[in-house]
Amino acid sequence: MRVEWATSIRRACAAILFDPKTYRYKSRRPGQAALEQRIKEICQTRVRFGYRRVHVLLRREGWPINQKKTYRVYKELGMQLRNKTPKRRVKAKLREDRQEAVGPNDVWAMDFVHDQLATGRNLRVLTVVDTFSRYSPALDARFSYRGEDVVATLERVCSRIGYPKTIRVDQGSEFISRDLDLWAYQRGVTLDFSRPGKPTDNAFIEAFNARLRAECLNAHWFLSLADAAEKLEAWRGDYNEQRPHGAIGNKVPAALMKSAHAASPCC
Repeated sequence: MRVEWATSIRRACAAILFDPKTYRYKSRRPGQAALEQRIKEICQTRVRFGYRRVHVLLRREGWPINQKKTYRVYKELGMQLRNKTPKRRVKAKLREDRQEAVGPNDVWAMDFVHDQLATGRNLRVLTVVDTFSRYSPALDARFSYRGEDVVATLERVCSRIGYPKTIRVDQGSEFISRDLDLWAYQRGVTLDFSRPGKPTDNAFIEAFNARLRAECLNAHWFLSLADAAEKLEAWRGDYNEQRPHGAIGNKVPAALMKSAHAASPCC
């Protein structure tokens, strides 16, 4: 309009009933290039983190940002996770006689996860998690497992952070073995077995195994058993000491383990 009619800004704004101050306004909002770069860096190293956990890490680093802005920038960068939600045709019902854990080392959950080395050799990982603090005491990888191997791993871990009152396990041959049964009897530990075909009876370990699969097993190649053990231990240390957990108020699991109810663990 100004070019065609050779008029001033003031007269042009008056003609269209537009405030000249609005036309001359320059935004004072600081740029967000640094924030976008930091979100990209977090998402590149934490490939399975959603915007909520990204926001927790940003706040830890001192970024003055609220969750809405984190989500907006996260979405603009195209970092959203693509998860296919499975169809649920059966309503899961948990066992009614179980009591929730009220402190660290009250209830542990234990299971196996299967994977392969780069050479194709099968690998089994014993996973253990504390259901109260979500702390993982052990991720032990071996080519094969027997009941006595489970006992050896548990004894090594429990000598460091204490013995649990209850361990929830499935009906696997390693967990119903005489070795584990004798160890539990001698240590005063109750073995709480899931019902056959009911993985929801041990939902805590199923959820933990899913995170381990997405964030570690699917993200790495394991060249040898020693290489697998090293990468699993690195992930376990990060999970216990750095990764925010929504179920415990975005705290880290180690913070709850280091309470008056449990010995201070070592990662």
